[in-house]
Amino acid sequence: MSEPKPLYLHLGAHRTGTSSFQMMLAENGDLLRGAGFDLAYPGRDDIPGGDLALRLPQPRNKDQWQDRFVPNAAIELRKQASADSTAMILSEENIPGRMIHFGSGRFYPAAEERFKTLAEAAAAPVLRALLVVREYADLYVSAYRKRAEDNHSDPFDDDRRNMMRMDRGWPELVALIQTHLQAQQLIVVEYASRGRSVDLLRHLLPETREMPLIEPAHRMNHSPTDAALEVLQAIYAKGDTLEREAWQQIILEHRDDHASRGISEFTKRQNRILRGRYAEDLDRLAQMPGVVLVR
Repeated sequence: MSEPKPLYLHLGAHRTGTSSFQMMLAENGDLLRGAGFDLAYPGRDDIPGGDLALRLPQPRNKDQWQDRFVPNAAIELRKQASADSTAMILSEENIPGRMIHFGSGRFYPAAEERFKTLAEAAAAPVLRALLVVREYADLYVSAYRKRAEDNHSDPFDDDRRNMMRMDRGWPELVALIQTHLQAQQLIVVEYASRGRSVDLLRHLLPETREMPLIEPAHRMNHSPTDAALEVLQAIYAKGDTLEREAWQQIILEHRDDHASRGISEFTKRQNRILRGRYAEDLDRLAQMPGVVLVR
């Protein structure tokens, strides 16, 4: 267990290509470690070498962030550090929180306590942080569909009114990142401008621009079609569960059926409102001191 290392933080967020970014870290692991960087990322989606288990508070226990969560997070970060490294690249989409709360109209409700936990547990400077942001309408739909892959989910109509009244958005989240993580530089990348995973890494670590990095050969986290979700939700509605391989096979079997079943759609008016709010929030982000916005 090594001493704390300065951090380069990739904060996700959800449904913005995080798994592909982490696969890129895995495939370039030898090169990056040879350059003096520890790599810390979870093993979701069977990404090789991913063993980060960073536990951060949920809304129900956020008042315990310091006493309960900081000590365990500090141990985990030290487990990820090696004695001869100079810094750590940490990629974890769940640092702001879970996307399940979108359905109740809450935008990462425990984000402040989660950022405070990470900052105190790291006990080292955040040299640079990167957050990818996405249009709200697309983000909420993608989050709903991702959860519906392997969980019984209430109809999207039950959630979308709450989503339209979301309590805050990206600028408020970025302000919390600035306050509590205090990165020396904060890069916010608009999803449509994110480019490849290696491009994101070069935003996060300009030092890697001359490295011969390779891009993952295949996309991660393909979105299921409505046809696949219809089959999956019928199974879950009966109380049955599926192993990962089984529900992924159903997604694969229905990947060419792109007909809409109306499973997760906003109305045209709701889409206009959400896209307008997102455009306004991007402008707010562009005006925030200390934020470099890539759009």
